[in-house]
Amino acid sequence: MKNPVYFHAAQFVAVFALFLLAGCSSIPALVPDMAMRPSRPVQLDGAHGPLSAAQSKTILARLKNNATETNIFDRHLALESELVGSPLVVGNKVTLLVDGPTTYNAMFTAIERAKNHINMETYIFEDDEVGQRFAALLMKKQQSGVQVNLIYDSVGSINTPKAFFDTLKQSGVNVLEFNPVNPLLARKGWDVNRRDHRKLLIVDGQVAFVGGINISSVYSSSSFRRVKITKKNQAWRDTHLRLAGPVVSEFQKLFMATWIEQQGEPLAPRDYFPVSKNYGHEVVRAIGSSPEEPYSQIYVTLLSAINNAETQVYLTNAYFVPDPQLLAALKQAVQRGVDVRLLLPATTDSALVFYASRSYYDELLNAGIKIYERQDALLHAKTALIDGVWSTVGSTNLDWRSFLNNQEINAVVLGQDFGLQMQVLFEQDLASSKLITLESWRKRPVSNRIKERAARLWARLL
Repeated sequence: MKNPVYFHAAQFVAVFALFLLAGCSSIPALVPDMAMRPSRPVQLDGAHGPLSAAQSKTILARLKNNATETNIFDRHLALESELVGSPLVVGNKVTLLVDGPTTYNAMFTAIERAKNHINMETYIFEDDEVGQRFAALLMKKQQSGVQVNLIYDSVGSINTPKAFFDTLKQSGVNVLEFNPVNPLLARKGWDVNRRDHRKLLIVDGQVAFVGGINISSVYSSSSFRRVKITKKNQAWRDTHLRLAGPVVSEFQKLFMATWIEQQGEPLAPRDYFPVSKNYGHEVVRAIGSSPEEPYSQIYVTLLSAINNAETQVYLTNAYFVPDPQLLAALKQAVQRGVDVRLLLPATTDSALVFYASRSYYDELLNAGIKIYERQDALLHAKTALIDGVWSTVGSTNLDWRSFLNNQEINAVVLGQDFGLQMQVLFEQDLASSKLITLESWRKRPVSNRIKERAARLWARLL
């Protein structure tokens, strides 16, 4: 969900003001030689800390076994470690969750089983049927002795009444409003452009949920239903993950860092970092980005992965407004013989982003990039699959706002087993999508071309 506030003519004055505020922002340039430097050995972490060089080598060899030829493991991962800093963690179980109903049911189950604490961070927390169910369950757990800590974004949840969050506070839930819209409540320099777009739930420090799904009833329907879709019952297509294992502590660190940076009330003492144990065999990296940092860690990670792709780059994204580096990386991948496919929405909740995205179609199609538009559902997922072995799921859109102004969070999962699940899901989406060809695209109405050019002017702010 891009933004609950829809743009009308009167709001363009405010948008122009934001443009002035953001005028100095820029996406950092990756030095071309970075991807070509000799790689140092990739270090993996386990439940009890860093693994030995021999252990790391054995696990990486297992990941590469029977995989499509790719240099992701040999070059990209070592570079990624230098750029990002967070460890690759082994011993995790990752469950792919498709759409709201499946994700919410898994979340409700985890919350019900909570015994120590629940940490939730979300962009949108609506006062609707789904939001009220979450609120009731969180208050119930708080009253049973489980400490609940909640971060919600001020802009994302601007339509949610203050009384809704006051009720949570009165029950004992520790509630923190991220970067309040009201300048009188600002904890430091007021900047309405900075937002917490993360979707993160952590239960007892053992289980984490990460992805693109907010707390809202718009996600109440599955996108693969075999029923007639109307505007009233349109399903939202999204992707989330349930993670169990040592990597959860890395997501916990990101939650804690945001809480401290936003000057939240001291957290009640709980076992936030319990002794880790192995739940599975997945290798996962937790990546969080913040505009407080010199560059977007998720952006440079994805760009590096694309630059090192050998066979395929499959991107699924709700809001695709690329910067010049990302455009160049995708085109260069095609020139190397990589199969580059973009799965984008045919309908959207943000007309400006929709037309700005389409303003790039001619250039992309002309370069040999395949573009598909998901039909009969509003595509909101943010995922990538590269060479069948490098996957990411999270909150990050492929636009300037995510890379410059938002706090975002993603999980990178390595390995062919999970990659195969992502491949199957991508192909299922393609079966419900329309392939856009250059010939047909150039026959679109003049009115659409005008909208695209106008929206392109606002690309950096959307």
